[in-house]
Amino acid sequence: QLQASGGGLVQAGGSLRLSCAGLGMIFSISEMGWYRQAPGKQRELVAIITSGGSTNYADSVKGRFTISRDNAKNTVDLQMNSLKPEDTAVYYCNADLSRYGLRDYWGQGTLVTVSS
Repeated sequence: QLQASGGGLVQAGGSLRLSCAGLGMIFSISEMGWYRQAPGKQRELVAIITSGGSTNYADSVKGRFTISRDNAKNTVDLQMNSLKPEDTAVYYCNADLSRYGLRDYWGQGTLVTVSS
């Protein structure tokens, strides 16, 4: 019920914008996040944005990535600037509804490849 898009191949120093849409009526109450998983590594949190708009970022992306949401469109975006080869991973969007006793939702993943 979440669709992610926007991945691709970019040179180091470049930018990409990921977008994730879905969930319908419960989107606005969801804490939304972007995670990533590089080959051979565990999935890690990249950025989250609460239903109220508060944000938090992994140290490795602070100052380079920006998460935002549009509750009217049920979308959450991740603007990625100054990309580095180590940002190469499959990126997943997540909706956390645990505070309401509901399940999590995951997007299908979108591949970001940063060449050096």
